[in-house]
Amino acid sequence: MTALTGVNVVDVTGGPTRRGVTVLIDGERIVAVGRVAIPSSATVLDLHGKYVIPGLCDAHVHSLPIEAVTPPLYLANGITTVREMSGSPLAHEWRDRVRRGALLGPRSVIASRIIDGVTGSPESAVIVETEAQAEAAVRDAVREGADLVKVYSNLPADLYRVIAGEARRLRIPFAGHLPDRVPLTDASTAGQRSVEHLYGTWYATSTRERELRARIADGALGTDLLTWMRETHRLEWAAFTSHSPTKAATVLSGLARRGTAVVPTLSVYRVLDRPDDVDLTDDRLRYVPKSVVEGWRWALENIVKAGRTPRETAQRHAMLDHRLAFVGELARAGVPVVAGTDGGDLPFVLPAFGLHEELALLVLAGLSPLRALASATVESARLLDLDRDLGTVAPGKLADLVVLDADPLTDIRHTTRVHTVLAGGRVLSPADRAALLAAVAAH
Repeated sequence: MTALTGVNVVDVTGGPTRRGVTVLIDGERIVAVGRVAIPSSATVLDLHGKYVIPGLCDAHVHSLPIEAVTPPLYLANGITTVREMSGSPLAHEWRDRVRRGALLGPRSVIASRIIDGVTGSPESAVIVETEAQAEAAVRDAVREGADLVKVYSNLPADLYRVIAGEARRLRIPFAGHLPDRVPLTDASTAGQRSVEHLYGTWYATSTRERELRARIADGALGTDLLTWMRETHRLEWAAFTSHSPTKAATVLSGLARRGTAVVPTLSVYRVLDRPDDVDLTDDRLRYVPKSVVEGWRWALENIVKAGRTPRETAQRHAMLDHRLAFVGELARAGVPVVAGTDGGDLPFVLPAFGLHEELALLVLAGLSPLRALASATVESARLLDLDRDLGTVAPGKLADLVVLDADPLTDIRHTTRVHTVLAGGRVLSPADRAALLAAVAAH
């Protein structure tokens, strides 16, 4: 047994913080929280005055395929669960090894390979052009051991509906991008578990929705990534500037009622909308392989910034403020907002460290520190169907915990002040964490 004594346990569901209590752990599970008798055989960790929160979850990652870097970096930052959003054999291998205790890393929920339409798709995507192919793609996802089916931006509406129907039949959730040709309300009604990013979500709240959808139907978004990024910005700007709070209230209340989560990945937009603000000398880049950082530098200059006019640059700068305001609107409407970063996929969205920045951005968007913390704990656990075991600090739950030096409810940035991490009851002390980070930096 392990006893964390003298700690303040944060209730991420909104109850009062339990101060000066003991968290008693037996094996991989919590057995008691409160003023409890400590068995003489227990290992006692005196953590007087520190704060205990549930292990954090990044609900949208694309882990760097480097074992010596990715798994330890997550745990050192208090991230004990991740949702891998582009299934790969390596992701499945890592999950199996973590389960067996052969690899120190976070728990993982793994999406299928991306399922997309013909144009503009990533090289790794499964391309579907017929109903038979769409159904087969879902069946293949189940056969390959995916926990969810991932849909993408270029799926035609008819094939999207086929995928949704087959996913329901096989009882596997589906999530991912909001396809450009699928209205937000339709995706929610079809049962899409979560909408990743904010692409296309504003069309449904715009007074110009019919016009914007006609432009999409006419091929305005092009067939390559650079064109898609440029034209999506133009459509989003038109949607932003014609946003209807009244229309939004109806759309968002429907999302809240159906429990459709949004994973806004504001960290992505911090880079895409304001690339000139990216700190290219960030000391934390030493935890990312140099070859990856160099690739990020190239992408920032040749993809993200490519071809931007001064007018577009100014619009994109302003757009981040619109995105923040919209996320605040989502939260106030009761839509489940879940923290995810897209770390490992977008340039300068730092793996693991980025989740703490995402939480700060959610607070900037208008969420309270408590609501932001919930987005990476209890809300993510619900989204991933893991809330029986994770998401709160309570007897019976798995002992995935983070011990902080300061109260995150007074300042969400205190989630970066990690003292100790527990993963399935295994204790990573400050010295253990320092050793993990040193090993990553040396890789």
